[in-house]
Amino acid sequence: AAAGAALLLAAGVLVAVLWRWWAATTGGAVRVCVAVLGDLGRSPRMQYHALSLARHGLSVDLLGYLRDRPHGDVLRSGEIRLVPVAELRGLRVGPKLFQYVIKVIVQAVQLLYKMLMIDRPSYILLQNPPGLPAIAVAWVACLFWRSKLIIDWHNYGYTIMSLNHGKKHLLVRIAKWYEKLFGRLSDYNLCVTNAMQEDLWVNCNIKAVTLYDKPASYFKETPLEVQHCLYMKLAKDYEPFQPHTERVSSNAESSAFTEMDGKTGHVVKTRGRPALLISSTSWTEDEDFSVLLKALEDYERFVSEGAKLPSLVCVITGKGPLKDYYNGLINKLHFKHIQICTPWLEAEDYPLLLGSADLGVCLHKSSSGLDLPMKVVDMFGCCLPVCAIHFECLHELVKHNENGLIFRDSSELAEQLKMLFLGFPTLEGKLHSFRKNLQASKQLRWEESWDQTVLPLIAQNE
Repeated sequence: AAAGAALLLAAGVLVAVLWRWWAATTGGAVRVCVAVLGDLGRSPRMQYHALSLARHGLSVDLLGYLRDRPHGDVLRSGEIRLVPVAELRGLRVGPKLFQYVIKVIVQAVQLLYKMLMIDRPSYILLQNPPGLPAIAVAWVACLFWRSKLIIDWHNYGYTIMSLNHGKKHLLVRIAKWYEKLFGRLSDYNLCVTNAMQEDLWVNCNIKAVTLYDKPASYFKETPLEVQHCLYMKLAKDYEPFQPHTERVSSNAESSAFTEMDGKTGHVVKTRGRPALLISSTSWTEDEDFSVLLKALEDYERFVSEGAKLPSLVCVITGKGPLKDYYNGLINKLHFKHIQICTPWLEAEDYPLLLGSADLGVCLHKSSSGLDLPMKVVDMFGCCLPVCAIHFECLHELVKHNENGLIFRDSSELAEQLKMLFLGFPTLEGKLHSFRKNLQASKQLRWEESWDQTVLPLIAQNE
């Protein structure tokens, strides 16, 4: 009797699932599932996709980990529904290979369950990497829903794995085979550079459309009054933003960079202020921050030898596995003219700080040589000149001696910092001309680029 009841229950569940599938696939409004097997708060491009879809009236399920808060625009949108995926942690039983296999299996089951529980999507737009097991799961979900699979190729997952394991490791070879096989099962593909577009076609037989990362509209130069408010907010927690001298007037409210008259509310930049250098990172193996730290040591020496250079406040933002390691190195440095802090900024404060800075530094080295650092895109949106470390396709973004400089090692970066900041804050020289070039470039914003590239693809299938 118990067995019969169990069979009856199973049959009932099967009928319910099939009925739901039939009802969902026989029509209804266009919905899109935007998915990333990662932290949504640290996946700006996927948030931009969701916002662009919502802007055109489509309903969006934004699926991923909810570790850090997504941007306020995402949270306020009535068309975007967050679908949290529980992050798998703490598996420490057996060999590492066994742990990895179990993790992939659990993630696959969990992700498939989430994708089958949402309202039927017309499209699943998936970020890769991470693509193992996300691409295969999304493909199965698309079969179930009779949906279209769009993969947005940011890089290759197997090249990132090779940073830890080496190119010949069994897991890396399996990941490469998997990525190529399941990547071909997608209906449409987007990628971040022309170099990656060519590589996908030549080596994977995958036809992709290049959708360059572009800054969102809120990445722009920050007005001086807003800069002051931001500096005062950060000064509560971070010493480098606190005033370095006594206030000129008791009515004045000061930070290290700005001063506001308490009576008139007028804000001016502090005389003799330090230069503000910013870098952002996910603190992973593809960014060697010892390069920046060594360059700062050389910069300190230049100042000590009498070069007319400003003091520096170096802000390195972000979270990641190597942050504690590099904080340990930073704590061993004893600079007189340089202060370093490593805050995690709220999503709304990060663009404001970029729009307030004097120079950006990028240490991202692509594991594949085929993707571009989004942090530089955001900096350019704020008209912030950049010094970036060289890799193969960087020229698609950074134009040497036009909107920034490209360096290959710490000594070259140190010389560039010396050249750019000599006589600071003069309105002459390379730093100012780079900013002028960025202001004059009137680059496309994300919204315009997305409308030209992705919207036609979705519109033709509605």
